[in-house]
Amino acid sequence: MSAKRTVRRIPGHRGRGKTDWARVDAMSDREIESAVKADADAAPIVDKEWFRTANVVLPERKTPISLRMDRDVVEWFKAQGGVTSPESTLC
Repeated sequence: MSAKRTVRRIPGHRGRGKTDWARVDAMSDREIESAVKADADAAPIVDKEWFRTANVVLPERKTPISLRMDRDVVEWFKAQGGVTSPESTLC
């Protein structure tokens, strides 16, 4: 069995983030820009020119499908709870 901890996410529920907003609020714009440039994982800071030349690309439409499952499988999923939208109802 894996020693990793399983984290369960609840749809529609946003947990408290790990950002120290007080520290961010205390930073100057120049300090924030410097921190972003130093972070290889951060998205680049864009300017008005970037937005002026950006192309909007809409995602392709999804294809609806129908799925047949055994009743015990459907009941198991229903017992898990968390279904909040009619589109995700299993029946």
